[in-house]
Amino acid sequence: MQTKIWFGLACWMGGMLLLGACGSKPGSEEEPVREVETKINLAKAPEAQADSAYAFVKAQVDFGPRVPNTEAHQRTGDFLVVQLKKMGWDVSSQPFEAKAYNGTLLQSRNIIASLNPKATTRLLLAAHWDTRPFNDKEAKDSLNFVPIDGANDGASGVGVLLEVARVIGQSAEKPALGLDIILFDSEDYGQPENYAGQWSPDLWCLGSQYWAKNPHREGYSAYFGILLDMVGAKNAQFYREGYSMQYAPSVTKKVWQIAQQLGFGKYFIARDSPTIIDDHYYVNTLAKIPMLNIVDYDPQNAESFFPAYHHTRNDNMKIIDKNTLQAVAQTILQVIYQENAELANAE
Repeated sequence: MQTKIWFGLACWMGGMLLLGACGSKPGSEEEPVREVETKINLAKAPEAQADSAYAFVKAQVDFGPRVPNTEAHQRTGDFLVVQLKKMGWDVSSQPFEAKAYNGTLLQSRNIIASLNPKATTRLLLAAHWDTRPFNDKEAKDSLNFVPIDGANDGASGVGVLLEVARVIGQSAEKPALGLDIILFDSEDYGQPENYAGQWSPDLWCLGSQYWAKNPHREGYSAYFGILLDMVGAKNAQFYREGYSMQYAPSVTKKVWQIAQQLGFGKYFIARDSPTIIDDHYYVNTLAKIPMLNIVDYDPQNAESFFPAYHHTRNDNMKIIDKNTLQAVAQTILQVIYQENAELANAE
């Protein structure tokens, strides 16, 4: 994923990152949350294709690690712009220079695609498209500075959004509400594990911080946003992340309910997880747009939040599952068409 800083419910104290120290811990042995919910009358939505979403993920990985300041990064960005334009979306780039934790200047660009740009009611979808420049969770120190493929941590969220953009672009019944897809850059260039220097969560998620302070359109706002990060692994589990429940609780619960009604309850678990610093945190706190995060969570590894492949060379195409990608893409499409139908009914 991106800057998955394992900051969920955490405080940095005495040089240690303590999960749960600033809030409640997720109970991995607890029963799923039982909530009284009125069944949603689901609107008709077009269907996502698992093979297509998978192909979009593989196409990114085939370029090589998308680390800022590399040729693979440049070529991947160009590819994403071309694909979104082919799908009929209005596309622009937001170039910026960001300073990494070690002083490296990262030549970066956020990629923004919009549908119905004049619509005032908008929904924001996002993912990060860069990859981790080092595999700093590997067991052997000699391997810690090898860039990773980032098949799940980066490419999966972008692949799902490309599939959503493709399906909507080809649909005979396009939504009337405004849609914006933002692919954030330089999310995953934060401090390595066991970094001896000054640590700060703000040295991650550089693209979302830049966009939140410099939106692509003056006065931009959205009804709500959805961030996708690490959404393609086999047997992925998406718990309701802490900041999502803090800043966008009603929307988060609604998305999970829609996913469960679609039959994806094995992925979308009705339990809460710790908070993590991710791109959605800055959209919530700086841009003031309520945004939730769909992100793979390992309840058996709560102290680090993420599954074992995170920030290692094992984050490659071998862990990507077409069924997971399809479940997330279909859920996003359903949310879009659900909001569109409710907007039409309210007018």
